[in-house]
Amino acid sequence: MKHSERLGTAPIGSLLRAQAIPAAIGILTLSINGIIDNIFVGQYVGSVGIGAITVVLPITFLIASIGMSIGVGGASVISRALGSKDNEKAFLTFGNQIVLTIGLSIAFVVLGYVFQENILALFGGKGNILSLATVYFNILLPAIPFLAFAMMSNNVIRAEGKPRVAMTVMIIPAVVNIILDFVFIVHLEWGMDGAAWATMISYMASALYAIGFFLFGKSSIKVGPEHLALEGEICKEIFSIGSVTLARQGMVSVLAIVLNNALFFYGGEESLSIWGIINRMMMFANFPVFGVNQGFLPIAGYNYGAKKWDRVMEVIKKSILYGTVIAILIFAFIMIFTPEIISIFINEEIIIDKTSPAMRLVFLATPTITLQLIGAAYYQAIGRARVAMLLTLTKQGIFLVPLILILPLWFGLYGIWIAFPIADVLTALVNFAAIRRGYGQLLGYHQSQKNAEQIERHLVS
Repeated sequence: MKHSERLGTAPIGSLLRAQAIPAAIGILTLSINGIIDNIFVGQYVGSVGIGAITVVLPITFLIASIGMSIGVGGASVISRALGSKDNEKAFLTFGNQIVLTIGLSIAFVVLGYVFQENILALFGGKGNILSLATVYFNILLPAIPFLAFAMMSNNVIRAEGKPRVAMTVMIIPAVVNIILDFVFIVHLEWGMDGAAWATMISYMASALYAIGFFLFGKSSIKVGPEHLALEGEICKEIFSIGSVTLARQGMVSVLAIVLNNALFFYGGEESLSIWGIINRMMMFANFPVFGVNQGFLPIAGYNYGAKKWDRVMEVIKKSILYGTVIAILIFAFIMIFTPEIISIFINEEIIIDKTSPAMRLVFLATPTITLQLIGAAYYQAIGRARVAMLLTLTKQGIFLVPLILILPLWFGLYGIWIAFPIADVLTALVNFAAIRRGYGQLLGYHQSQKNAEQIERHLVS
């Protein structure tokens, strides 16, 4: 357990960088993967192809988020188990994660095929977009269990203190997809089919690498057949925490349904293509902040389990500081170079002209993003599932979806874009209040611990 024990002993600043940088690189690579995908499709298929991807990806990620939620929930359990030296519980948790991820993701893939027409229509698959979305969806769907397993494994690997391996799990699909996009779309001229096959194979490659690490690598989590039998209490704990991530992705999907249909109603297929570019750029631009958030989770969870309250407080402060500084730099870059960024994706002048003001509005409150993430992440790391879920659903469920439904009634398409910064600011305020309360509780625990140590030293002397 040498790697995991560093989470409780190494300096917080260097530890956070060691955890966050590989996570950020992994997210960056996946983001570049998505951007390259959109560039190839935009240049060789057209803006309608970008619209098709915009429709399908929320569906596939909703199914794959089963693995992500099981991964995050189990990783929280594993981090706290390792922190309290309960290794057997960590092994059993991972075994249960494997069974749950594979079983549930396959079941939902079957449902996806059965109800594909209704699902695509629900997520905005209309007009000329529908035919290309159907092609992409049918090819990609069988690979979703592989993506779900890779997402689950990524969180477990990070929980055991191996951020570089977790980074590689995320880098592999991006590298494979970019290479295959060039081969299938440009060289073989397969168009939308090529984009789908490239993405499908890349998901499978990621899962196979993760499996290889657990079977033949230096993983400190060992799973035998006895760990694969589902345990009610373990599953309950996994889903209690993991439901936060599932709820988040579920709400992202609800947002996609509302947003895609609103965009189609107020701006047609063109607006869906505009959102496809902005959405890809959001993940790419914010990758360092997401990396800080991913790095924060195992450190906070381990030290909370080890009752090292001062280290938990320190990682909260440093995560917010690092993330906010990075977010401000991202904000400045996006505001200055907006047209140049958009022109990378597509060469249709009308799309570029209409995307620039929309992107600036969507990114207007970027400096608040760290507060939005760390609030929910803290309560998720310490096992407070209900609070974490409420904070997770705040932006999309409580603020953004209602604003997207209401503001366009007065402001049209502009109302959709302005809904994003308003929701960001309101969400940041809610999370700030939650962080402040949690930090106050930690101060109380820390003071009580110091008092108890002083009494014990006094009694011994």
